[in-house]
Amino acid sequence: MPSLIDLALEGRQVAEQRPWPRTIVEFPVWNFAADQLAEGAWSLSGLWGEPSAVHMALVDEETAQAAVISLACPNRSFPSVGRRHPPALRLERTIRDLFGVEAMGPPDARPWLDHQRWGTRFPLGAPAVPGDPSPYPFLPVEGDSLHQIAVGPVHAGIIEPGHFRFTAGGETVVRLEQRLGYTHKGVEGLMAGADLTRAAQLAGRVSGDSTVAYALAFARAAEAALGIDAPARAIWLGALMAELERLANHLGDIGAICNDASFALMLAHCSVLREDVLRAADTAFGHRLMRDVIVPGGVARDLAADGAAAIRAVVATIRRRFPALVELYDNTASLQDRTVGTGVLTPALARHYAAGGYIGRASGRAFDARRSLAYAPYDDLQFDVPVLTEGDVNARVWVRIREVEQSLSLVEQILDRLPGGALLAPLEASANAGEGMAIVEGFRGDVLAWLRVAGGRIERCHLRDPSWFQWPLLEAAIEGNIVADFPLCNKSFNCSYSGHDL
Repeated sequence: MPSLIDLALEGRQVAEQRPWPRTIVEFPVWNFAADQLAEGAWSLSGLWGEPSAVHMALVDEETAQAAVISLACPNRSFPSVGRRHPPALRLERTIRDLFGVEAMGPPDARPWLDHQRWGTRFPLGAPAVPGDPSPYPFLPVEGDSLHQIAVGPVHAGIIEPGHFRFTAGGETVVRLEQRLGYTHKGVEGLMAGADLTRAAQLAGRVSGDSTVAYALAFARAAEAALGIDAPARAIWLGALMAELERLANHLGDIGAICNDASFALMLAHCSVLREDVLRAADTAFGHRLMRDVIVPGGVARDLAADGAAAIRAVVATIRRRFPALVELYDNTASLQDRTVGTGVLTPALARHYAAGGYIGRASGRAFDARRSLAYAPYDDLQFDVPVLTEGDVNARVWVRIREVEQSLSLVEQILDRLPGGALLAPLEASANAGEGMAIVEGFRGDVLAWLRVAGGRIERCHLRDPSWFQWPLLEAAIEGNIVADFPLCNKSFNCSYSGHDL
């Protein structure tokens, strides 16, 4: 079997793509890559389109290689990857909705992001006036004594919109089907023609809880496209912000999961710790979510004079108070009764969908972009990647707990070794044309950014949230559980609506 790099040499290489190769291939190579995905030899990292082409990002986890293959679509169609590899299906449906480029022979050709409310069809391809909105055809379920429960898109709490259609026999869920797309913002259309400053701002707003991860992925992709190296201090500050973002979100999630199991005490204490992290971030970088700090070429502002002290103080607070909360979680029988054995995601499905973050790592998939596709400064830092195999709600909580501990250590290492020097590399190279791709580890999993830039403006940018490969797995994990356990399972996944809907 050829390696991923061998495959990338099969077609016409795009010299402007960095740091991983992009190759324009023909149908046989495209289909071969789809077969390799189906057999589990490689992982699908992204699938996106343009008006007359499609692109597929592939990762070989064994060799830590990545590559992009592209297929010209002069007839506005391409062989379906989803027919062989189901994780590609929603991405193929999105390509059709945005560009009018259709997969040939897919098992599911329904619209995905397009709810027929845009006033046009294929807005990024060949615009066409839509017809009258028609009901979304949910998949049929047959069997005796089954009933359906429709939840959302408007929910009872402060939560983004998404529709969940349950089919149940009594209290047991037989099928869950999602319909998303309600938070579609047209990010990829807004990116086209934007300058680097505006595009970086848009990237940081794709999913608000991951603004650092998206900004970092976009900046690294832009730097690769332009052949720019960010200064060392900026790289280390970016990692510091990424770990603070990870800490805040994991602490919030641990409390919220326990709250969905009616244990509000954990939510109260974890929320206080999360708030402490956000306040330290505000002190250190001038914004609670650290928005618009990471930019192409480095960072827009330095660590504040009292920033390091504020961060060290919150690390000390978490180290003092978090272990008691972990013990409380582990020794509360009523809580364990709700989380252990609930919402199991099998390791086989996690591998098949290349599930990232705590979802994959709780089901045996050890992928972490900080290590698996090592990038600075993580290649010079000491940390463990916690992995469990049980795949239930409890395992996803424990992975978060262990990642909190690892992030505390990483924050301390970064502060101890933070280099001096410049914050921002000059962007004189912005007149050059180039393509770049980056994969960085957000709190939820790996975030991909691919872009083409010319004359300092974005020609095409695609940002892929880890939730694209996690949302479908929630449908599988809830089967066989009771309806009342769905909020618990859903929160243990905590997929992004906004990041998914673009």
